[in-house]
Amino acid sequence: MGFNSSSSSSILAIVPVLLISILVFSSVALGTSTTIHHGNLLQCLSINSQTSIPVYTPNSQNYTDILESRINNLRFISPTSPKPFLLITPLDESHVQAAVICSKKHGIQIRLRSGGHDYEGLSYLSDVPFVIVDLFNLRSIKIDAENGIAWVQSGATLGELYYRIAEKNATLGFPAGFGPTVGVGGHFSGGGWGPMLRKYGLAADHVIDARIVDANGKILDKESMGEDLFWAIRGGGGGSFGVVLSWKIKLVSVPPTVTCFTVPRTLEQGATELVHRWQEVLPKLPHELWIRILISVVNDTQTGEKTIQASFNSMFLGGPEELLIVMKERFPELGLEREDCTEMSWIESALYFDRYASMTGKSIDFLLDRTQQYRASYKEKSDYVMEPIPVSGLKGMWNISFEEEPSLIFTPYGGRMNEISDSEIPFPHRNGTLFMIMYAVAWTEKISDQAAENHLDWLHKFHRYLTPYASKSPRAAYVNYRDLDWGQSKNGKTTYEEGKAWGRPYFKNNYERLVQVKSKFDPENFFRHEQSIPSVPSVHEGSLSSLDFLL
Repeated sequence: MGFNSSSSSSILAIVPVLLISILVFSSVALGTSTTIHHGNLLQCLSINSQTSIPVYTPNSQNYTDILESRINNLRFISPTSPKPFLLITPLDESHVQAAVICSKKHGIQIRLRSGGHDYEGLSYLSDVPFVIVDLFNLRSIKIDAENGIAWVQSGATLGELYYRIAEKNATLGFPAGFGPTVGVGGHFSGGGWGPMLRKYGLAADHVIDARIVDANGKILDKESMGEDLFWAIRGGGGGSFGVVLSWKIKLVSVPPTVTCFTVPRTLEQGATELVHRWQEVLPKLPHELWIRILISVVNDTQTGEKTIQASFNSMFLGGPEELLIVMKERFPELGLEREDCTEMSWIESALYFDRYASMTGKSIDFLLDRTQQYRASYKEKSDYVMEPIPVSGLKGMWNISFEEEPSLIFTPYGGRMNEISDSEIPFPHRNGTLFMIMYAVAWTEKISDQAAENHLDWLHKFHRYLTPYASKSPRAAYVNYRDLDWGQSKNGKTTYEEGKAWGRPYFKNNYERLVQVKSKFDPENFFRHEQSIPSVPSVHEGSLSSLDFLL
């Protein structure tokens, strides 16, 4: 039976997904003075959708399981964590349109979720009454191998995308990130980097069309949305401009064989000097070679004392013999040997870089598993480095790391990234960026609030320590590593100046154009969260120069 307004029984057609009993309740209190009426919102969804929409309320049997199944940061799973008034899980595009139209009509905030790898939980938390539109059912992937393109819906995961590409053609790939369960929607929206960024740039650099539901509930493609909005959604961060339903992407060529290696070195084995040398050789490496560094605190195998281990973790788009020639010419200090190198296909490298797949010897079918493999309480931050950190600076980092045993990752930039303008898409961290630092603290056990605060205090201490070595004016950060330490709005009510607190670190000079686009296409600021792009009144009809009075 269709989900329409022809009969009151049509609302009941979505049983068992939507429990009949919810119609008995007139409202649900959400810890504020606001109450939302189930019946009104459900009736609106019924009227505005062509087919039955799966909807869950806090009274639904599967509500908690669905809500928590795509949350990998346990900091945001607690009895006091804000819960959505409704969980809407669209099965087709019209369901998303209905969710937008009805949420806007009834004045309730909407949160958008694809994979759930949201560092600050902004896709499933809010301090005001809200609904979640979870796109996990919108996961269609259509590969056109002959023309090297694909359409992928936002609810698909990176693992599913990689698998479907390789299924069609072993010499096609896509330059996106790690983590098979990461959702395409959020990843592409923030730029999306991975081990082929030096060769091909970001995932968002290869988006050639998209379908989006705007603030009026209309579906737009590249032609109908126009150049400005199409520019904004490719790296301007998720949750600000609309609901991107699907993305048309240009695939890239990959060789039949890629070569990966992981070479660990401790302080006693010269790790500090090697990390310093790595910074110097990065600009000289071929675009096909990507070497990141994983920094961890370990126990020395001989003394049992704590030491720093730097693991040089790499992928080369080519065979081992060619890789060894390059390494002996450009980075002989690492001492890479043939036995350190592992040949594999590009699709197998997706498993190699996923720690849970590689540790357990999974087949590539593991990429289709949407189950969150890693769940812990954690907090992450990011920094960009423009000049090599001196040996003294690195030693200071190691000394602070001994206090907490964090996760540190140095991700190299350069190559193709230097050849793309900072303003080509909203992602601005291009020319001149040497590498990015991601640093995190995590705990899997239940600890006291004070113990959690101690972890976070250490992370802030580390951030302060990096100040002399990080980018400046502004100090930059990666939008897909959301960090509320940069500031946050209250219920999305943010001025242009307030939004600069996070808008400038994430987007640098592109922030101004993002505000212009937002103000034009969503003047009422319907799509918002704690770090969304603000809409500025009286600006959406003007040009970028209209923002001068705010600068």
